[in-house]
Amino acid sequence: MRIAVIGTGNIGTALGAAWQKAGHDVVFGSRRPTNTGPGGAPATTVEEAIKDADVVLLAVPGGAVAELVQATGPALTGKIVIDAANRIGAAQLNSRAEIAAQAQGALYVRAFSTLGWENFVDPPEGADLFFAADPEARAAAEELIGATGLHPVLVGDADASGTVDAVLPLWFALVQRSGGNRRLALRVVT
Repeated sequence: MRIAVIGTGNIGTALGAAWQKAGHDVVFGSRRPTNTGPGGAPATTVEEAIKDADVVLLAVPGGAVAELVQATGPALTGKIVIDAANRIGAAQLNSRAEIAAQAQGALYVRAFSTLGWENFVDPPEGADLFFAADPEARAAAEELIGATGLHPVLVGDADASGTVDAVLPLWFALVQRSGGNRRLALRVVT
């Protein structure tokens, strides 16, 4: 897949590296582009990164997503958009409504928002990642989650994004209880 990683912080860098290692074509989009991004991948403007992508990962601060999709909305149409940003303190953690309003026809995925980035670099054995996705984006989401070493667990379609978001406070509480150990994940046992 051709993947545009928007954001060069810990989450974008960790996921971009995992996807490069899995053989995907990764380009980073940034407000301050350079020729070379994390892991040696190309780094360019957000608009250039999105242009030829099949998948767009939004790994920017949650408060920046609305402005980002307002500026790039039409370019996201028909692409899989993975919302990994958390709008801490807002009524909703995810930006699904903003993305749907500005990027009509984008295929929404809510993933990579309930664990610390450390778990994308070196996941605990058997760890699951909960996600929600438009049905047409499910297979790609599962492949990209699996490429990190995490096991994908579908919670439901994009309407279940709030359920995925409910895992984040649990993760925060468990991290606190474990003395700040962020390399902590969940697993479904049946």
